[in-house]
Amino acid sequence: MGFSTQLISWYQDNKRDLPWRNSKDAYVIWLSEIILQQTRVAQGLSYFNNFINKYPTIIDLANASEQDVLNLWQGLGYYSRARNLHFTAKYITNNYKGVFPKKYDDILKLKGVGEYTAAAITSFTYNKCFPVIDGNVFRVLSRIFGIEEPIDSKNGKKIFKDLATDLIDKKNPSVYNQAIMEFGALQCIPKNPNCENCRFILMCYAFKNKKIHLLPYKEKKIKQRNRYFNYLVLFTKNEIFLTKRNENDIWNGLYDFPLIETEQSIEFFEELYSINQNNNFISPTTFLISKSKEYKHILSHQKIYATFWVVSGIFKNKAAKTCVKCSIKDINKYPVPKLIENYLKTLF
Repeated sequence: MGFSTQLISWYQDNKRDLPWRNSKDAYVIWLSEIILQQTRVAQGLSYFNNFINKYPTIIDLANASEQDVLNLWQGLGYYSRARNLHFTAKYITNNYKGVFPKKYDDILKLKGVGEYTAAAITSFTYNKCFPVIDGNVFRVLSRIFGIEEPIDSKNGKKIFKDLATDLIDKKNPSVYNQAIMEFGALQCIPKNPNCENCRFILMCYAFKNKKIHLLPYKEKKIKQRNRYFNYLVLFTKNEIFLTKRNENDIWNGLYDFPLIETEQSIEFFEELYSINQNNNFISPTTFLISKSKEYKHILSHQKIYATFWVVSGIFKNKAAKTCVKCSIKDINKYPVPKLIENYLKTLF
């Protein structure tokens, strides 16, 4: 029995019942794939259901406001995915009359869609023979077939793509692609896989050579930089000041508090005031009420160390005009980063 046949057999016995697997609607498949980028199924499932319930068609999504889309996405991270999702929904509505394109090359041109996502949509929706290659697939193929070439090298990507193309079941590409992704998600997991109960144990290179913990290889390591955020939390009666992030930085389009970024953690409010006399917010009539603990928030390329300074008084006039005054009861209408969401839970 060949690899693809065994894999599909395993899939039929072990696959999870997921809502997008019961659909051949390209919109449904596309939505699920965008949500599941950088996200585990357990976390993404509720978001998928919320989006489908609120926006049952791509035209519904296109007609939504960006703020509503970001608000529904809140907590999922990598917010560029949500903005690209919204942009593409409007693009398809305007340029394809709300009908998702069918050709791989046309799908690949959509904003936020790469080779993997285009292959998944084309395969799952139209049963076309395009192999999917994501982190799960890299792991399965590298371990079973002993590919030690780095998965992020030019040569490595070619080797994996050629092997995936050779292995795919030409008659059932949709089922095969879902099977190999599911096998990587459930059986051939990154750490401590259950090798003893794996049907590929006899042919697995990594198991035979004790390289389970080493494969797949990656050439480049992500470098993270540290950033220090000082948030100014100002209440006036039943309102709170927020700012919308519009600069070319993380969390674009989301809301947070007025921010002063420094080169290191700040211990005293006086130090925060004096470190930059030209800061945008603090004036001589801004006084400290309380200081939070330091929150650590890890992103793919950054570590954020955030302190929340609850203050009274007024901000500088020019800065105050850049703020949004939000009533406490309406704060949930504004999409905020997970870091801000976690802090707000301590207040209300």
